[in-house]
Amino acid sequence: MSRYRSHLFASASVCVGLLAIAPAHAASLEEVDQGVWWEGVSNLPSYVNMYLYVPDQLATNPPIVVAPHHCQGNGPGTFGEMSSLVSVADQNGFIMIFPEATGQNCWDAGSDRSLQHDGGGDTHAIVQMVRYTQSTYDGNRDRVYSVGGSSGGIMTEALLGVYPDVFMAGVSLMGVPCGCWAEGYNDVVGTPSDGTGQWSGPCAGGNVTMTGQQWGDLVRSYFPGYSGHRPRLQHWHGTADTILSYSNVAEDVKEWTNLLGLSETPTGTDTPSNGTTREFWTSSCGYTVYETFSLSGVGHSVPFDGNAVATYFGLDDAGGLDPETAACPGAVPGGGGDGGAGGAGGAPGVGGSPGGSAGDVGSGGSGTGGDVGSGGTGTGGDPGSGGSGTGGDVGSGGSGGLIGSGGLIGSGGLIGSGGLIGSGGLIGSGGLVGSGGLVGSGGLTGSGGTGTGGAGITTGSGGSAVSGSGGSAVIGSGGLGTAGFSEGTSDDGTSGEESGCACRSGSRRGGNPWPAALALLAVLVHRRRRAC
Repeated sequence: MSRYRSHLFASASVCVGLLAIAPAHAASLEEVDQGVWWEGVSNLPSYVNMYLYVPDQLATNPPIVVAPHHCQGNGPGTFGEMSSLVSVADQNGFIMIFPEATGQNCWDAGSDRSLQHDGGGDTHAIVQMVRYTQSTYDGNRDRVYSVGGSSGGIMTEALLGVYPDVFMAGVSLMGVPCGCWAEGYNDVVGTPSDGTGQWSGPCAGGNVTMTGQQWGDLVRSYFPGYSGHRPRLQHWHGTADTILSYSNVAEDVKEWTNLLGLSETPTGTDTPSNGTTREFWTSSCGYTVYETFSLSGVGHSVPFDGNAVATYFGLDDAGGLDPETAACPGAVPGGGGDGGAGGAGGAPGVGGSPGGSAGDVGSGGSGTGGDVGSGGTGTGGDPGSGGSGTGGDVGSGGSGGLIGSGGLIGSGGLIGSGGLIGSGGLIGSGGLVGSGGLVGSGGLTGSGGTGTGGAGITTGSGGSAVSGSGGSAVIGSGGLGTAGFSEGTSDDGTSGEESGCACRSGSRRGGNPWPAALALLAVLVHRRRRAC
């Protein structure tokens, strides 16, 4: 078979028994018009189209998964091939984007326009889909991921390399190092009869070699000046792959360890399943940020396990933090984005007059809250001074706003500037202990306490720690044959798609007709569910 022909998923699913009633839902894959998701840009390739899957029940601030297809694939086809991951999206409420390079042989991961941040190529088009989804559905900007095989794996590594400010992690099945595809790249739009469009013979053959420093410098040149977090990566490859040579794995190791500031020598090696060797690298905080899986004797047909991919991305808890962010608080500010500036703290309130039955109410300072930054650190306001009460009733504290100066998560204290709750006391006028209030002006202790505002909150801290080597999912142990990439051929030698079962999980086609009463009951249940 020609190595340039399409490389397709071979789907395999367990047919559900006829007596099991599939849950009804209205979510479906929808194509988004270019005029909608292109808003604000004009230099994107016209052949790239967007398919979007939004589950019925979305998580709050939902994560986003991008799933680019293999050569000669399409959006709806990849939606079916990744049905196991779509099922997890239904359960946990994250959004999936299925981009499509309509009418093309493969994805463009080799041209200058694609290997430049916002350069107008295929990578830019896919990132524009992400930005549209974030703004339309309040998508989580710290939890964007990509997964794909063959050309989709190549595109995944290109996306992570060119847009480290957008993506948190990726899974590449049979991919190549970011930038490798530019070597000898055949930048032909359309699908040439010889099947060589958007193809790199030198890279596919494993003939592009560089030092780790050279690979790292090449990728860094695609987004000059960027010094923030680099995405973590999981790379799967068969040792007998003749379409995209297994030799590319060694180059991938050099590239990503350099980008992540790691030694090329792995932290450890294990065998998660028979014939599969895993090498992994951990960051300074002990979390696995890069790993390779080598499948002995396997060709261009690495299996796909949506449940394991979801676990690697932490999407078994779509409403929580990314697992790397949770495991390394402070080391991954904002989960991948640059931190924003904190808000300005408010001026301190003035305590009441001493000795009287109730002193005059001091006025709390009015600060201006800043926008919530992704890991930014704000500056606290000056400490307030509480009045000193000598005899008589308690003097009145300054009247600060409840969540007043400094912004909700601005700089200068946990909430507001100079104190726990506003400046000038816990509750308006009259402190609980001495002049100045229980929480005095600018401090955490009344009666003249001189506390200073704490540092602004660092987005991304908190959460449960995840062990380094144990924190990453193992794809293949206990389910390595769910679905994968394979070269499918029909009797006449042409490429085609294989199906492991005529009845796929989640399919709403075929099946025995139900009794009328049961069908009516299902409709009523569905309507009641929708009403909620």
